[in-house]
Amino acid sequence: MSVTPIKLEIAKDLLIKSIVEKDKKTLIRIYKAEERINFRTIKSKFNLPATANSAVDGYGILHRTFLNNPKTKFEVVGVSRAGHPFNKKILPHQAIEIYTGAILPEGVDTIVMHEKCKRFDDNVIVNEKVKQNQNMRPIGENLRKGEVVVKRGKLLNSADIAQLAASGTDEIDVYNKLKVSVISTGDELILSDEKKSSKGHVYDSNKPMLLSLLSHNFLNLNDLGIVKDNRDELAEKFSNALSNSDVVISSGGASDGIEDHTQNAIRDIGAECLVWQLAMKPGKPMAVGRKKNKLIFCLPGNPVAAFVCSKLLVKPLLIKLAGGLDFEPLVIKIPSGFNFKKRPGRTEYLRAKIISKNNGTFLTIHGRKGSGVISSLTGADGIVEIPFNYKNVKVGELLKFYPFNHRCLWNLYLSYFKFINYKLSYWTNVI
Repeated sequence: MSVTPIKLEIAKDLLIKSIVEKDKKTLIRIYKAEERINFRTIKSKFNLPATANSAVDGYGILHRTFLNNPKTKFEVVGVSRAGHPFNKKILPHQAIEIYTGAILPEGVDTIVMHEKCKRFDDNVIVNEKVKQNQNMRPIGENLRKGEVVVKRGKLLNSADIAQLAASGTDEIDVYNKLKVSVISTGDELILSDEKKSSKGHVYDSNKPMLLSLLSHNFLNLNDLGIVKDNRDELAEKFSNALSNSDVVISSGGASDGIEDHTQNAIRDIGAECLVWQLAMKPGKPMAVGRKKNKLIFCLPGNPVAAFVCSKLLVKPLLIKLAGGLDFEPLVIKIPSGFNFKKRPGRTEYLRAKIISKNNGTFLTIHGRKGSGVISSLTGADGIVEIPFNYKNVKVGELLKFYPFNHRCLWNLYLSYFKFINYKLSYWTNVI
């Protein structure tokens, strides 16, 4: 049967629309909330900071007094430290010795760093020009009362947890973890700790890769092992897995060959096939089934194809299924450092590295070709997208790049920093 593959973005939109919003939650301590998904929007109950305080160690003065006479000797009448405020009013010709985080006493509107001052016993002189309100943290600088601390559906990180703690939150409602079962299929597959009994056996790499790629705190992963190329066995495995999981992910057997049974197994258990074949390379032979509110992702057996489909389609949808709202993968545009020809009518995803060359930043293709060549993933900084209708790519064209991790973004930052310095140096010499 002839099937017209659909674009990745169309498949994603179709699947997103099929997702039923979750409503089950659990209450946890915030220090356990890393990579959990926030259940309800939380707003600050007070201003943070609640009082104006000092951003530096120094001396607090009234700016008007200094403005009238920059040589004023301010009388130091006390000390204000974080947690130990000075509770008296500071008069116009007086100063307070103040430390970072300390509350500003009444009468102070400017903080001067101690190294900008000269102390004489109980007096201090300011040695440099100062601006009113400098080195002060105003009320509500971090958060205003009623301001959103974290939104519903936010995938929480350490910064969110710090902000929650600062706003007086100790416990938080999060969505229940999404239960995900992972299966590999194929007569040729054996586990990595087994000895090969014949030349036809290969070690299963997809399941360990997927379990690692999806190792997030908002997911509860279940390893269901390897299923042989048998339609009935696969259908039974799918059925059992769905009874205990929200999502089932299989790899292998997603094509339309004699030994490819995932589509039929999906139908055998009464599931609807929502997606079959994507207009992308690698990753064309992919299927997605749905039974009630549960999804079955049938990934290609080739490791690179399984990886690309998981990163660009499966993982964002798992975030959405788990209650997340910001589920799209990070993408940035970087100039191509290569020429490339392709067939229009499908999107291609190449493994790439970020390089610095001739005082610019470019992408270069990494590793050998082939959807089964795992070595093309190791050492790559991410995936570069060659758009659907392109026939070729020329050096210098801006392309979408999906980074694997933050390390390559740091390399990108350093490359741009070097480029900016080069340009500044050039124009400085010209001028």
